[in-house]
Amino acid sequence: MITSFLLRAFDGKAFVFLAILAAVAVAIPAGNLLFPAGHALHVPVYVVSLLGKYMCYALLALSVDLVWGYCGILSLGHGAFFALGGYAMGMYLMRQIGARGVYGNPDLPDFMVFLNWKELPWYWYGFDTFLFAMLMVLIVPGLLAFVFGWFAFRSRVTGVYLSIITQAMTYALLLAFFRNDMGFGGNNGLTDFKDILGYSVQADGTRAALFFASVAAVAIGFVIARAVTRSKLGKVLIAVRDAESRTRFLGYRVEHYKLFVWVLSAMMAGVAGALYVPQVGIINPGEFAPANSIELVIWVAVGGRGTLVGAVLGAVLVNFAKTWFTGVFPEFWLFALGGLFVAVTLFLPRGIVGTIGHHWNALRDRRASARAEAGTDEDPRESEIADEMNHQAAE
Repeated sequence: MITSFLLRAFDGKAFVFLAILAAVAVAIPAGNLLFPAGHALHVPVYVVSLLGKYMCYALLALSVDLVWGYCGILSLGHGAFFALGGYAMGMYLMRQIGARGVYGNPDLPDFMVFLNWKELPWYWYGFDTFLFAMLMVLIVPGLLAFVFGWFAFRSRVTGVYLSIITQAMTYALLLAFFRNDMGFGGNNGLTDFKDILGYSVQADGTRAALFFASVAAVAIGFVIARAVTRSKLGKVLIAVRDAESRTRFLGYRVEHYKLFVWVLSAMMAGVAGALYVPQVGIINPGEFAPANSIELVIWVAVGGRGTLVGAVLGAVLVNFAKTWFTGVFPEFWLFALGGLFVAVTLFLPRGIVGTIGHHWNALRDRRASARAEAGTDEDPRESEIADEMNHQAAE
């Protein structure tokens, strides 16, 4: 049953996208590990880490597109789920440091020793094992999303009101995690990671493996999201997006559908955060900043809302532009980002992929109409070309 559900995700376009991801997942690590520095095909370590970060953002954008593009839930708080997944991974990485910290305490992270904590808080138990940490990466964002969605969707909070509440949620978490007595490192967060699964996080092979895992996560997230959106469930989600009151009138429990896709999206965002942390080397409350959640909505809008592929493309393109701008004109990046969003809204309301798809479908419809008017299933231009070729062959 699960297999048949996932098979719905595959068609020609999906295979092309997944093939591109597979090629990137192999080519980038190979360029880093197989070719020496100075070689034309060598990929520097910093580029591997940078592209790995882009892939984490791509998965995060996929999660937003799933709820916004297909269910009409504009979330301005998905950065909270991303950060919670990152903190879960950061707690595991901190427990792996052991006695190698600055203070040499085998049980307590350095920031706890500095703050005179006497024992490890109960909510840190279990994070010394990778499996438990990975479960928390899924459970913590999923549980928060379930509780939030249960009350919000049952109360029929929609539209801009829901968006404001999601932003309030992530801002409340920002303030909470800034407190030193929360036990998460306060303003400095969690950093100085050493190992992951026994391998140094600074090693070239580890960074290549993390990049590969990030691309694989994007591929898996894409398959799951596409399987959901192409199923009967996906059709109901689109109906909720386009006419929620009518869908409810037809007898569908709209809040159940919205809650399901909301929790699934939050768990995807948590996985993105977990893969992000070991590649950037830090997680702090700044990841909860509401501006981050607003920015990732821009990624989806630029790439194309409701396309999935567009979300990935938008995340990569906008973050590449951010990297370039902050290096060359750092003071102008926010202006450029705002201008980009305005330009996309005015001239590309469907986003890059959505606009291309719209024009392609229009061209296909015109060709179909031309064939119908000609009374044949063949493209008239193809017939003219064939006649010309036959004439040349006869001569």
